[in-house]
Amino acid sequence: MFHTGPPVVSVHPSRAMVDEAFKVQVENLPPGSPVTLHSLHQSEDKDYWEAFGHYVSDHRGTVSVADYLSCGGTYTGKEAMGLLWSMRPVPGSREGLRLRKLNVCIPQLVNISVYSGHVGGGFREQDSLASVLTERWYMAPGVRRIDIKEKGVRGTLFIPHGPGPFPGLLDMWGSGGGLLEYRAALLASHGYASMALEYFNPAEVNTAELELNYFETAFNIVRDHPQVMSDRVGLFGLSLGSVVSISLAAWSSVVKPRCCVCISGNHTHAPGGTIGGVFNEFFTNLHKVRMDENNYEIWRGMGLPIPDDISQKVDVGKINCPILLVNGDDDQNWPTVESAEDMAQMMRAAGNEHLLTRLEYPDAGHLIEPPYSPHFRATKFIKDGQKVILLWGGTTKPHSDAQEDSWKKILAFLQQNMYSSSGPRAKL
Repeated sequence: MFHTGPPVVSVHPSRAMVDEAFKVQVENLPPGSPVTLHSLHQSEDKDYWEAFGHYVSDHRGTVSVADYLSCGGTYTGKEAMGLLWSMRPVPGSREGLRLRKLNVCIPQLVNISVYSGHVGGGFREQDSLASVLTERWYMAPGVRRIDIKEKGVRGTLFIPHGPGPFPGLLDMWGSGGGLLEYRAALLASHGYASMALEYFNPAEVNTAELELNYFETAFNIVRDHPQVMSDRVGLFGLSLGSVVSISLAAWSSVVKPRCCVCISGNHTHAPGGTIGGVFNEFFTNLHKVRMDENNYEIWRGMGLPIPDDISQKVDVGKINCPILLVNGDDDQNWPTVESAEDMAQMMRAAGNEHLLTRLEYPDAGHLIEPPYSPHFRATKFIKDGQKVILLWGGTTKPHSDAQEDSWKKILAFLQQNMYSSSGPRAKL
């Protein structure tokens, strides 16, 4: 009696920010029908990514992904966003892919379809019962994107919608290099004037010679922008970007961050020097690199043991702003959890541990991205001009949970320390 027309699949909201949950529902199915919900996205690199879950329609002929259990596919259980976070390259794709948004001015398009029966592959060869296209945005309406090429600094500044002024952030990614804008665009969509900084480009030899004053200049560009609150500028980094953030917060006489968010970072390198110098320190332990059964490189051994000699570490006891460390317990790229513990001991001894907040997630890896991003356990990486595949670690479901939980807590940390009318506070 409820099966009154062809099946219909809907997504609400159909146009949303990438960190916003959606609801996927199928109606007009025969009651008790096995069906497969499938998501498909073509990246800007022209690679296809997919996820799928197996469901059975209820007595009304309906499937609600947020409310019903998936009994198979790339995810199982009650997972409202499983069609996004469990995405993986379609069979036959190139090895070691990583999904990254290149043009934040256009949405990430995801096609969501429903198929009859519990399908495990070959979706392109089958006809769907119904499909719908949904848009996922990193940049909210009204956010302004500004190219930055001044004083030798390369980057992109995103200004939130509204009159301002706004708290500012200098956003730095890791040693994969290039200019990555999507996290800065998303932070601007949450009210922070954020500059994505390009500072490591494998194609440019002189990049390795960058010193801390490059980052100090970039920080000042953000701080001095008329739409930025000059006394409320923070640092945000992942991997090498976190290494730089920790170094600036401890050593720089120019950069006085309001707070720091450091994902998968460490403090184990000597003071001063250049980006290339930091890498040279890392690679003195190249003999500690291991290979897994897939011939993927595991780097975490290069950072062990954590040195006892204070001259071989950033003196985090000198940090005088709130700092949030976000790490995964299964980080196979670097011993970030051990580094965080050593930082806590150093700050405790210096009397500034009250400024430290730590988030550690079991079975999460190195690349902790904004929520609902696919999990990248191992991807291609350029090392000494050669392509290798690095093992980042993590297991898909707990890693995805970590991305969702940490993002909420990162935003809460920023709200507390960047927008609060009182002085900066550390704990969430």
